[in-house]
Amino acid sequence: MALVRILVDGYSLLHSWPELAPGKARYSASARDELIRILTLYRDATGTPVTIFFDGSQPRAGKASDAASTPELEILYSHAGQTADQMIERAAHRFSPYGEILAVTDDHAERDTVISLGGMAAACANFIQEIESALRSLQDEIRHHNRGEQTKFRRRR
Repeated sequence: MALVRILVDGYSLLHSWPELAPGKARYSASARDELIRILTLYRDATGTPVTIFFDGSQPRAGKASDAASTPELEILYSHAGQTADQMIERAAHRFSPYGEILAVTDDHAERDTVISLGGMAAACANFIQEIESALRSLQDEIRHHNRGEQTKFRRRR
């Protein structure tokens, strides 16, 4: 089966990636915005939809993220009495008929649960390496494309 969606425990990934938003608190809107920005680039590079789950209700006005949730990159916050882990488990169960999902978290029990539901799981450090590799490849493709376009433009002169 094909990978249909990546389910990311947002705060787990932020805690594993301090270089992402240096000097920003891991629970800050700035850190969340940077994670969303990077995962949007990753989604654009791979074409695989991503859902980011954050524990806690969406921040109040003035502190909310500037990023808008879309079908290709969903941003979800748990409600009172609910955790991001529970939301990831529910999503893994609901997506299973459509193909494989990948859950990204450093919570070992959560990874085991997703695997038992038929999904795949990755530790945050491994997924960070995958993101960095995909973004480097995209950057190389863009550089190569731009060189070709510059060559074409010079020939027309």
